[in-house]
Amino acid sequence: MSRKATHRPTTVRTLAGAFLTVALIVPVTTACGPDSDASATSAATTAATTAATTAAAVPTATAPTTPVASAPSTPAATTSTTTATKPATAVPTGTPTATPTVTAPTTAGTARPKSPGKSFPLADGISTAEVQPTGNQNYTARIVARGSVLATLETKDADAGLDANDMFVVLSVDGTVHSWTGGAHQGPGTFKLAGGWTAKVTKVGELHYRAQILGLDNAVNDTLDADQHDIGAVANGVYIVLTAGGRISAHL
Repeated sequence: MSRKATHRPTTVRTLAGAFLTVALIVPVTTACGPDSDASATSAATTAATTAATTAAAVPTATAPTTPVASAPSTPAATTSTTTATKPATAVPTGTPTATPTVTAPTTAGTARPKSPGKSFPLADGISTAEVQPTGNQNYTARIVARGSVLATLETKDADAGLDANDMFVVLSVDGTVHSWTGGAHQGPGTFKLAGGWTAKVTKVGELHYRAQILGLDNAVNDTLDADQHDIGAVANGVYIVLTAGGRISAHL
């Protein structure tokens, strides 16, 4: 662009000189005769053509100058406006980030409390069963006497039971405890139980006894398998304990 602008004033001055030359030639050729007249006419025509060509080239050089200068001015204003808007939205962004940091320890504290346990007095009059939930609808019961833990029962999706010196305890799957004393039978053998049940006790191995609970028609309604540890069950409101030594007792 700068080179075309430099040549433009030179062309105008040349045209001005050309017009002055033509003006001086015209009177001279008039005085000289026909040959001079023809030469003057040809020179005038050539000068006029050169002037017209140069004049037409002037706007062509200046025409692109206008859009180039005005084009960048419009997006420049838009860019500055957008940049000024961004800091305004950054102010509220920093404010809420401090709030979750304060509440985070509060959530951890709410998970500490556990369900309160229950305490059941037992049939011997000196022992209690302290029951706690262990999750998945299971429970554990500690048999405590004079501050000492004598035994522990735990339900694992089934009732649990034990014989504690001829005191029988059953921990049900609902977390309740039932206890009684006496009424035991030593297997193997078939015995009448409370509630109209009949128990057929057989020895399977060392510290391993099995009892089939029979109904009125001698059909097997349940089977207890005491393998290395005592086991308990609840059959239609009747509590039953079978020990690993083959003793069985039931109570309503």
